[in-house]
Amino acid sequence: MTRLSVEMLAADTVEPITSAGHAQLGIAVLAGIAVIVLLITQFKLHAFLSLTLGSLALGAIAGAPLDKVITSFSAGLGTTVAGVGVLIALGAILGKMLADSGGADQIVDTILAKAGGRSMPWAMVLIASVIGLPLFFEVGVVLLIPVVLMVAKRGNYSLMRIGIPALAGLSVMHGLVPPHPGPLVAIDAVGADLGVTLALGVLIAIPTVIIAGPVFSRFAARWVDVPAPERMLQALGESGQSPEERAAKEPQRRPAFGPTLLTILLPVVLMLSKALVDIVIDDPENSVQRVFDVVGSPMIALLAAVLLGIFTLLKPAGFGKERVSPLVEKSLAPIAGILLIVGAGGGFKQTLIDTGVGQMVLDISKDWSIPALLLAWLIAVAIRLATGSATVATVSAAGLVAPLAAEMSTAHAALLVLAIGAGSLFFSHVNDAGFWLVKEYFGLDVGQTIKTWSVMETIISVVAGGLVLLLSLVI
Repeated sequence: MTRLSVEMLAADTVEPITSAGHAQLGIAVLAGIAVIVLLITQFKLHAFLSLTLGSLALGAIAGAPLDKVITSFSAGLGTTVAGVGVLIALGAILGKMLADSGGADQIVDTILAKAGGRSMPWAMVLIASVIGLPLFFEVGVVLLIPVVLMVAKRGNYSLMRIGIPALAGLSVMHGLVPPHPGPLVAIDAVGADLGVTLALGVLIAIPTVIIAGPVFSRFAARWVDVPAPERMLQALGESGQSPEERAAKEPQRRPAFGPTLLTILLPVVLMLSKALVDIVIDDPENSVQRVFDVVGSPMIALLAAVLLGIFTLLKPAGFGKERVSPLVEKSLAPIAGILLIVGAGGGFKQTLIDTGVGQMVLDISKDWSIPALLLAWLIAVAIRLATGSATVATVSAAGLVAPLAAEMSTAHAALLVLAIGAGSLFFSHVNDAGFWLVKEYFGLDVGQTIKTWSVMETIISVVAGGLVLLLSLVI
């Protein structure tokens, strides 16, 4: 995976494109972020354009030549897309395979067949966590909403008792576990090791999702005791089909549970194996380590899962050769906006670095008693609250705190990424598209959505951030 090395960060911050002092740079940062916030929240401008204009504003106020600001932004955009673009595309293809083949439904039905009663919230969080590995949050919500609503209806469960665990599983995967875009961008920005970040992310995700999911759902169900909305039960599909229409469009055959699960978990297994081999052998010239460095790289791991999915997902579902190419094409179209936002976030990050803002944060933080990991979490929280976007919060915070990783160990650099990811999930509210997605699907009013979804996101952020700080004390 292409990434900014510590040496590159150091070079960028030694010779910034402006000689502005800390005060001017601080004003420039606040102004740049304010421009992004206002354009996204007040003028409803697309995040790609907002980040682009915010980067130009940052550079101009910092006193940097505009041509150099444009060069910095373009370089950051290109580097970011080069580093994570292919991974996002492969993840989208795998997610589309999983959805269209019926593999996701097979996993859901298999787990639900063995769950019931008090174990149902735990089954839902397990389903969401597994399904959420290769899927973007919004796609996972659309995919799981029919299951949540039908389980709540048929089992006479409180909607929150079933829905909160599912949402928690998806959200935790989205914020903490690569290959989701946010963690990938942060890994790229701070030069962290992906395998170590993945391992620590999973370690932190497990207790986090338990507390924010099944445990919190008990309280959420008391605070907001609502049934599954009838209007949504009549339109379960992602394009508004009735249950009968949706069933008619599902594949007549489904892939088996075991091969489907193997396909989903293959990238995780390969990347974790690479991290383990790197720790055990620790010899770049060793042939075994070199093999695992290749097969455990994110691109190869995801590509292997996609190729395996053709045989384990599409073929058993009756997809012929002529249907594979259209499926891939349909999977790539929806991620164009995501790629542009992530790329523009990388451009904003590089502008922060090249104007000397990263070095400024490094210099100022030396005089503070606040830990670097807590600082990263707080910055991500502030940007998340302002913009409503977890991705914007992640890429912006990563750019600001990237220089702090220069003297960190491999494990602490990974924890820095996870601190940013945790902060980016804090208190989703009315400026977050996910807030309205949950509100409409579950038939809640704004107050009920805040009591359930917003509080759940805050719990995830605080618990995960606390676990990151605790881990930093022992590793």
